[in-house]
Amino acid sequence: MTHFMIAGGGIAGLTAALALHRVGYDRITVVESAREILPVGAGLNIMPNAVRELDELGLLPELERRSLPTRELRYYHRGGGLVSREPRGRAAGYRWPQLSIARGELQAVLGEAVRERLGAGAVVAGVRVTAVEQPECGRPRVRIEHRDGTRHGSASLEPDVLIGADGIRSTVRGCLNPEEGDPPWNGVLVWRGTSRMPAARMGTFMFIAGDDTRKAVVYPMTEVDPATDTVLVNWALAMPAALADGADAPAHQGAHHGAYRGDWNRPVPVDRFRHHYLGWEFDGVSVDDVLRHATGAYEYPMVDREPLPRWSHGRTTLIGDAAHAMYPIGSNGATQSVIDARALAHALSEHPDPVDALTAYDADRRPAMTALQRANRELGPEVVINLAHERAPGGFTDIDEVVPAAERAEIAARYARTGAFDPATVNQGSPYAPTPGTPAAT
Repeated sequence: MTHFMIAGGGIAGLTAALALHRVGYDRITVVESAREILPVGAGLNIMPNAVRELDELGLLPELERRSLPTRELRYYHRGGGLVSREPRGRAAGYRWPQLSIARGELQAVLGEAVRERLGAGAVVAGVRVTAVEQPECGRPRVRIEHRDGTRHGSASLEPDVLIGADGIRSTVRGCLNPEEGDPPWNGVLVWRGTSRMPAARMGTFMFIAGDDTRKAVVYPMTEVDPATDTVLVNWALAMPAALADGADAPAHQGAHHGAYRGDWNRPVPVDRFRHHYLGWEFDGVSVDDVLRHATGAYEYPMVDREPLPRWSHGRTTLIGDAAHAMYPIGSNGATQSVIDARALAHALSEHPDPVDALTAYDADRRPAMTALQRANRELGPEVVINLAHERAPGGFTDIDEVVPAAERAEIAARYARTGAFDPATVNQGSPYAPTPGTPAAT
């Protein structure tokens, strides 16, 4: 009976466990280095192609209960001018919604399903993968270390298949690519957090606003709470460290993240950056107002990973950020992690030899993700804001005279095609649905 070890208990790892169970495997162990798996991060958007896969796993009803469907996305110039507005999810003709959800809620839904379907022992916290050897033939040798406070020491295991879902600073990736080094930093800082906002002062849409240096992303993640008349709002802000007053990072673009290596998810006061967004208001939603209601803030370096020539080595492979960490553009981080998990499970169900399966998964997913990583470095669909600022830095009265509608539409459509999340492709149904006649299809 094939034993799968998944390094990492985040969105990618938990979805992989559920996807493997869906195709008939039940000997699955998820190891997570944190002593307790806690909901971390702020909010995220799950695109319809990933929602489709989560629906295949039977999770959509619970996800819809804990989230808000994203119905419209708007782009604004920092001066308040509307650059474009796009329907999203079912409003755009998809069969599945786009969901705005707190990361902790998504992780909770996945974790609850793993425990229910695979048992409480399927996820082991406080266990860190410290080394991996993948011989040309045979099973990987995985060195683990207990960090749960009650057991100490280390051990070696040899699972039949090892899946590295351990994030952008993946130990599994590092062992497979020992010369790679740290993730490169582009010199931009990102601040993230959530706010509990009075519903009357918050729009029902998601927006991305800015110019060629500063950006703000704001969107609600819940329906209105009738008891308080408030909604939970996610926000993310970005600007170069060189322009952020008091930044203690290297003040030039293209540097590596240096001081941030040991302080990746740093709590900071909102006043550290709020003054950079004074006066930013978009169709009645004030960024400053949102920040005044913040429950906290975290600072991150904007980093990604260089595309790899391969993810799969023998019986070891990578998924999610461990495989293709990209800039936080286009709502593709968690989305593509979900797709990876389903694609990997499907390949394993189609190929009896695990090595053949991981090779097929690599060939299916890696080229598309490499293209998406590169597209995000070019700002993906958000480039329309830069174009508007470049052509009309002082603002505009008619966006069609600055960035014509056809040009805006082609930018959005091209990015959707790159990630295979255009409506026509998504609405064909999951390419990873179980083959009729297999146990997973019943």
